[in-house]
Amino acid sequence: MWKSTLLATVLAAISGTQAQHVHLQIPEVAQDVHSMLQKFNQYTDYNGPSSTYWQHPSPKPKPHKMNNPHACDYWMEDIKHQGIAAFNSDPSGYQVFRNVKDFGAKGDGVTDDAPAINAAISSGGRCAPGSCGSSTTTPAVVYFPPGVYAVNSSIIDYYYTQIIGNPNCLPTIRPFPLFQGGLGVIDANPYQPGGVLGFGATNVFFRQLRNFIIDLTLVPHTSSITGVHWPTAQATSIQNVQFKMSSAPGTQHQGIFIESGSGGFMTDLTFDGGLNGAAFGNQQFTMRGFTFRNCVTAISQIWDWGWTYQGISIDNCSVGLDMSSGGPSAQSVGSVVFIDSTISNTPVGIKTAYGPNSQPPAAGSLILENVDFNNVQIAVQGANGVTALQGNQHVAAWGEGHSYTPTGPNNFQGTITPVNRPASLLQGGGRYYTRSKPQYEDYRKQDFVSARQRGATGDGRTDDTAALQKAIDFAAFKNRILFLDHGDYIVTSTINIPAGSRIVGESYSVILSQGAFFNDMSNPKPVVQIGRRGETGSVELSDFIVSTQGQQEGATLIEYNLESSAGSPSGLWDVHVRVGGFAGSNLQYAQCPSRPGTTITSSNLKQSCIAAYMGLHITSSASGLYLENTWFWTADHDIEDPGLRQITIYAGRGLLDQSTAGTIWMYGTSVEHFTLYQYQFSNAKNVFAGQIQTETPYYQPNPSAPLPFPYVAALNDPKFPDKTATDGSLVIPDANAWGLRIVASSAIYVYGAGLYSFFNNYSTMCSNQGGGEICQNSILDIEKSSSSDITVYNLNTVGTHYMLEINGQVSALYSQNLDGFVDTIALFRTA
Repeated sequence: MWKSTLLATVLAAISGTQAQHVHLQIPEVAQDVHSMLQKFNQYTDYNGPSSTYWQHPSPKPKPHKMNNPHACDYWMEDIKHQGIAAFNSDPSGYQVFRNVKDFGAKGDGVTDDAPAINAAISSGGRCAPGSCGSSTTTPAVVYFPPGVYAVNSSIIDYYYTQIIGNPNCLPTIRPFPLFQGGLGVIDANPYQPGGVLGFGATNVFFRQLRNFIIDLTLVPHTSSITGVHWPTAQATSIQNVQFKMSSAPGTQHQGIFIESGSGGFMTDLTFDGGLNGAAFGNQQFTMRGFTFRNCVTAISQIWDWGWTYQGISIDNCSVGLDMSSGGPSAQSVGSVVFIDSTISNTPVGIKTAYGPNSQPPAAGSLILENVDFNNVQIAVQGANGVTALQGNQHVAAWGEGHSYTPTGPNNFQGTITPVNRPASLLQGGGRYYTRSKPQYEDYRKQDFVSARQRGATGDGRTDDTAALQKAIDFAAFKNRILFLDHGDYIVTSTINIPAGSRIVGESYSVILSQGAFFNDMSNPKPVVQIGRRGETGSVELSDFIVSTQGQQEGATLIEYNLESSAGSPSGLWDVHVRVGGFAGSNLQYAQCPSRPGTTITSSNLKQSCIAAYMGLHITSSASGLYLENTWFWTADHDIEDPGLRQITIYAGRGLLDQSTAGTIWMYGTSVEHFTLYQYQFSNAKNVFAGQIQTETPYYQPNPSAPLPFPYVAALNDPKFPDKTATDGSLVIPDANAWGLRIVASSAIYVYGAGLYSFFNNYSTMCSNQGGGEICQNSILDIEKSSSSDITVYNLNTVGTHYMLEINGQVSALYSQNLDGFVDTIALFRTA
């Protein structure tokens, strides 16, 4: 009788009805359960639908899968893998690419594949949660062919890992009914004994998850199971993942759970069922292209400083976005931008705790723009259930919070004037243009050219300049895609990427500059030059890093010159700039330690630690550039150091946009720790920027800006005031790097900004609201007399006494805009 009862319980779990906890390891029933799972898999399409979110034409459309035995073929599985980890202790023996089936995974929907998958992720002495803070010397691509991968315990993610499924036939990860795992079926940061995360969430960089179905429907609906646990930071992404959860009454399933970190970017996710489609708590994120169906709550916003949602579709849920966490007396959600989206058949579209007396006073800031509420009775519900905005309407623009237009603060809740969006930035329906990272799923292995097979070594020692340039030129000439096998490619002069190029890296391949060519500050040179001045056309670049080795004071890491049309822009996806702090950079703790106890001047500043002139330069004649999940980082700490000790690296300018034609999109970009500024728009126009994020150098004001970079008029460099300002008894640094600077520019639209100044000479005492927010005097500079049509939604600052400076006059005292740890202005707009 116990056997039949157990079988009935398992069948109930499979059908989604209530089930009790049972143990599948009982040998008398194992075969019966095995048979049932096989039968279940016969009637389940584990492949799912093909990806439909690409917005560029496929060159070789494949026949329908049923008629094409090669429909699931994918070049990444078929191509020769010969990437090397150049600075690993055993580079010749270390394996970068791992196919989970080579480690014993079956993908048959019956076998517990978790041990094999975890072996594929962990083998090779990799950086494991709980025993390693971070490392760049053990990269891995963990690939899943099509199949159903049943698991009875969590898949544990490691540092510097890309977990990638076949995009043509999505592999399914399906936990058993009696899943014995931890917090997530995929756990990117598992908790350790003592209740601490395995990795410091704000230091988890360089990881990806893409192309999967995560199917929780075998697990009893009463189980609090999560598909993905993802507390991470910059240069991380989840793309093209479907979450299938129980929709039974009382369901406790949820798709994604994030409770901490400093993200980040996600795109093209689908959530069906569940108590929460997703539950998010993190400093900031840009998220786009999400679909939620039949969830109790589509998005539960636990906490944030700033968050940008674009292209969200919510249907048949109870609540669309719940940002009421903490209630009116202790709001924990700082700000949200929600644009180009639709909520349908849902009683409450957005639930907030914002009201006339809610606390903190600037928390709960919300901006809606181009949002449709269909069969939604309450579009926005405020504190105590009060209807703030009626449903069943198209909302051109609406918001609540503090505004400066351009003076303030003004408390507002209601209709606002929407951004006058330039047509060149838009696609159908008046929405901003989007384009997901190409994965070339319709191409064959013959369509790719390997950089290593064309003669480049990537070994971190050999000068690969000539070989790499030849490989790039050959691939472009042959209309093929260059596969930049994992490695560190030393270059001693500029690498030019011509129009028409398509380059795909492997687990963040590195182009690493070296030598005298890049070491003249009076004659700066690009490390990677995308097109030459006057060249037309476009490129597609993804999954690699541009870096410098040692002193490189004249290195502009990426220079973009192409004139690309708005209809066919160039794209950079997961292309990052990383200056110092990693193995092979010669800019680590041993060479460039922090020196807070020493007063730094031009005479004792370590010249060998001047490592870059500029991160990204979009030149005046360039146009049509789409950036997605790009991080431009001057390292504040040594990634390889067990204690993650702080370092002092000098890099002049972050992202400079001087494009007079414009048409630039920035989704999920961040720029950190450059000496003069992080973002500067100078004589630029037509820019969409979603949730930009910056940090001032930790060493400032020791020394203050601009040291060691002299003023350059042609770049419209900022001229810094005296080193300190005063406010009553407070003495505040006044020559620190700008987070965002806008000069002689127009049509600049920032849909969320987190501009942070945490440190004064490596001390965080300055970023305490009770102490006056005195890390620096101001952080956003707008030269209004020469700029027009500037909108910044949800400006969030930390450690900054005044949030704005307009025409040299400081404005928006932090204490006027308190929002927990940050200070928030929901709407800034030039007159």
